[in-house]
Amino acid sequence: MTVEDRTGAAPAPTGPLSPIDYSERIPNNVNLAEDRRLQRALERWQPKFLEWWTTLGPALPTKDVYLRTAIAVGRDGWAHFDHVPMEQYRWGIFLAERNPDRIIPFGKHKGQPAWQEVPGEYRAELMRLITVQGDTEPASVEQQRVLGNTAPSIYDLRNLFQVNVEEGRHLWAMVYLLQAYFGREGRDEAEQLLKRNSGDLDSPRILGAFNEETTDWLQFFMFTYFTDRDGKYQLGTLKESAFDPLARTCEFMLKEEAHHMFVGTTGVQRTVERTAELMVEHNVSGSDDDILFEHGGIPLSVIQKYLNFQFSVSMDLFGSEQSTNAAAYFTGGLKGRWQETRRKDDHVLTDATYPMRSVRDGQIVEEQVPYLTALNLDLRDEYVADCENGVRRWNQALEDAGLEERLYLPHEGFHRKVGTYAEHFISPDGRVISQQEWDDNVADWLPLEKDRSRVAALMIPHYEYGEFAGWIAPPSTGINDQPVEFDYVHLREEALL
Repeated sequence: MTVEDRTGAAPAPTGPLSPIDYSERIPNNVNLAEDRRLQRALERWQPKFLEWWTTLGPALPTKDVYLRTAIAVGRDGWAHFDHVPMEQYRWGIFLAERNPDRIIPFGKHKGQPAWQEVPGEYRAELMRLITVQGDTEPASVEQQRVLGNTAPSIYDLRNLFQVNVEEGRHLWAMVYLLQAYFGREGRDEAEQLLKRNSGDLDSPRILGAFNEETTDWLQFFMFTYFTDRDGKYQLGTLKESAFDPLARTCEFMLKEEAHHMFVGTTGVQRTVERTAELMVEHNVSGSDDDILFEHGGIPLSVIQKYLNFQFSVSMDLFGSEQSTNAAAYFTGGLKGRWQETRRKDDHVLTDATYPMRSVRDGQIVEEQVPYLTALNLDLRDEYVADCENGVRRWNQALEDAGLEERLYLPHEGFHRKVGTYAEHFISPDGRVISQQEWDDNVADWLPLEKDRSRVAALMIPHYEYGEFAGWIAPPSTGINDQPVEFDYVHLREEALL
């Protein structure tokens, strides 16, 4: 059964446009001024957030950046673009408009009114889900802190900073929910979100992928394509939640998340396009890594290694293929499936099954398992199908250049640390292999330190408007109908020294 077979047409959007009041100290559309206790709590957290941004946010000194700021919550015309000093960006709290008639679409509470408060029986589970989601947002900013120092263009630098400020706003979204609905415990969790840091040995971020070092811009593009896409699907499950404030928060976050994946999709494509140009220009095959590096390009084999790595660590973010926690979240109404309301089934799944792959006697086999315990796998399968779209797009660039080489997604079991494949060695083409064969070939499948060093050597900053590094092609269009060579970022003098 395909993804399309399981879902129906998209529902027609409903609800009015909700304007955001930027005269408030904390911009919001949740009537924060009517809850003085909550407002004071968030205002006490705000300077700590700004201190974190100054300390662990973007390191490159800027005067201002051409940034998108949400001005209304609605389908169209919701954002404004202007040059803004990043430290003065107005992070705020934005929820999609409430539908007073919304009912719970799945689980044992299906058909009941959506919750406006946290039910006591689900308090701990909901707080954990919100905390884990919140922890990923500042983590990616920390991982990308120094990338501005090697930006391939002002255009790309602006996109990096747009991603960063919106990840900061997504942190605000989760902190609002923690402080508004979980009392003292929620306030304590909000504090911890700024005390954990990506890669910190004593206090790391919760999920492994968010403690990996972002070594260069190719990895950044892979991260925003693969790992931010995981974020899209996790937010999509929470958008279905019976807890209405969480659902409305995630619905708006998905608007902003789309740009992050655009950065990854087009960033990798432009890298592939430039590599293809150099291969054609110098009559170089995809295996001639040294020659391509000498001409200032990133070889396709290295791009594939980066792809293999980021895809596999992002796959681990979905958790184990079978999970009783996932079943409990669904049955309780805390997390739905991707596009739950479009699914063509009973939305309870008590008697349903789902196909799961695992390793048995040295072979990958498929068996039917209870659907409720396989919800992580269901979501991951949706994610993989989406990832394949980008790879097809990148391969189209190779085909257009007249090249035979192609990129590919590795097998779902490749390089896995979580789930049914974690104790096995799986090749990119899906063979169960020995550790010896893995050890003999891993240098061809995953980026080694020498690969990352050679890519990093190409990462020389280009800060002239309209100028691009030699390893990446220019984009076809600019941001918000501006030209590609627009002055998207104004740097401070010390950044140019």
